[in-house]
Amino acid sequence: MSCNIAVSIKNVNKCFRVYEKPQHRLYQAILKNKKYYKEFWACRNISFDVIKGETIGIVGSNGSGKSTLLQMICGTLTPTSGSINVNGRIAALLELGSGFNPEFTGHENIYLNGSILGLSNAEIKEKYNDIVKFSDIGEFIHQPIKSYSSGMVVRLAFAIAINVEPDVLIVDEALSVGDELFQRKCFSKIEMLKKKGVTILFVSHSSQQILELCDRAVLINKADLLLVGKPKLVISSYQRLLSAKDEDKGKIISSITDNYSCITEGITPSTVQESDMPPVTKADDKPLKLVNEYYDPNLVPQSTTSYSSKGANIIDAYIIDGDGRKVNQLISSKEYTYTYIVRFDADCYDVRFGMMIKFMNGIELGGAVLPSSESAISIVNQNEVKKIEFKFKPNFNQGIYFLNAGVFSNINGAEDFNHRVLDIAMFRIVTEEKSNNSGFVDICPRLKILAHD
Repeated sequence: MSCNIAVSIKNVNKCFRVYEKPQHRLYQAILKNKKYYKEFWACRNISFDVIKGETIGIVGSNGSGKSTLLQMICGTLTPTSGSINVNGRIAALLELGSGFNPEFTGHENIYLNGSILGLSNAEIKEKYNDIVKFSDIGEFIHQPIKSYSSGMVVRLAFAIAINVEPDVLIVDEALSVGDELFQRKCFSKIEMLKKKGVTILFVSHSSQQILELCDRAVLINKADLLLVGKPKLVISSYQRLLSAKDEDKGKIISSITDNYSCITEGITPSTVQESDMPPVTKADDKPLKLVNEYYDPNLVPQSTTSYSSKGANIIDAYIIDGDGRKVNQLISSKEYTYTYIVRFDADCYDVRFGMMIKFMNGIELGGAVLPSSESAISIVNQNEVKKIEFKFKPNFNQGIYFLNAGVFSNINGAEDFNHRVLDIAMFRIVTEEKSNNSGFVDICPRLKILAHD
């Protein structure tokens, strides 16, 4: 394995034996010439490499094999076939409370868990105060783990994992249990570990976490690896698959695997290039001086993703300025109209319309679903065409931004998308002079310096 590779996964398969009755296990042990079990494949032919210092997010629906894969990387499960090689010390947060003895106190479990992770008693003693301080569970540190809430267990487990100075940190959806303040504390610590070059793999159902934290993402569906690539591309594919009708999922899976068949054949994913971002010209490296907005016909999204239609189709989207001209080069804080056209293919009830603006890495910056649920349009008839207009002010700093569009209605008793299109349009914010602002949003900062007695 290359010294630059932290984790190498080659043709990994995991099959579980499922017995209908307990006695079938005994029959199988005695009568080996007959099969008393069914095979359940949790992972099939999984291959990809993780570069040292990378943060990889793993996404997929429940039961797709994500957790099984992480457990095999940690060594708590053995692959049926294939190989997994890890370069360095692993610390893991897997199932809630794994590695803890519920009868032991938090204090005792720090030493137990630390020793499992390969630390000596002297090393654990040296890190003990940092672990207790980060977990912030107070006097409960001297109480048995079985008396802890789920949030307290996660606090202690994460505190141990990040303080053992791992080379590879693995997190399996554990952080979703903690409160918001603790989650922010954890993600801040993860950012620090990333800067130190720690390799991180984690499972999350939060698309936002994947987009914010990860260098790459992995999409697994029903034990099969479908896609490895940039987080924005993987999340778009995952959301498209997740919201599709059952009869459309096969076609969507085929389109993903056809376009990225090299990944499922075992080629290192880091060699695969995705052009899901628009080309950046040299003009982007210099402050643009414009008096008025204008339309650039070359500024077209290359990452547009259309979900399955359920009674409606969004067929066009664009932005117009105050004079009714189509534009995609915008001035920050001026008002514009985001417009899209919807054709209804069926009668739809309690209809609403949505928009979302995202930054290049997929982070959601702002959006709306209108009208309110109380004043939703009671019915839109089949074959009607609606023109939707959202007035908005892009209070953003210079850069490129993407627009989503969505149509909602009451489908089988619950609000759901009739149609949804990601990155259907895009725009660039330009400024007349170089700005000292940072980040995405223009908060209009003003400096005042006063003498202080």
